[in-house]
Amino acid sequence: MISTTTNSVEGKKIVEYKGIVFGEVVSGVDFIKDFTAGLSNIFGGRSKSYEGELIEARESAIKEMEHRALQLGANAVVGVDIDYEVLGQGGNMLMVTASGTAVVAE
Repeated sequence: MISTTTNSVEGKKIVEYKGIVFGEVVSGVDFIKDFTAGLSNIFGGRSKSYEGELIEARESAIKEMEHRALQLGANAVVGVDIDYEVLGQGGNMLMVTASGTAVVAE
């Protein structure tokens, strides 16, 4: 499955549009990740625990989007966009949404 942020697939012609597809992931951030991120905030540096959570959530959202495109008979997703939102009263939930247009490219 080809997924691209561009509106075309280089070297291929889009012959059919199957529709807009989404992949959503809502992930909770636990106490230990909050604690270690707080230490990074105090002492400086990158928060590896949050970065790992972001990477995992993004990859899962893209895989879900691609799976839904496959179910429609597509072999590519163009115009891919990734959005991030923080949810919950304490801001302890992360939502990642991947969206794009499922297409058949030859």
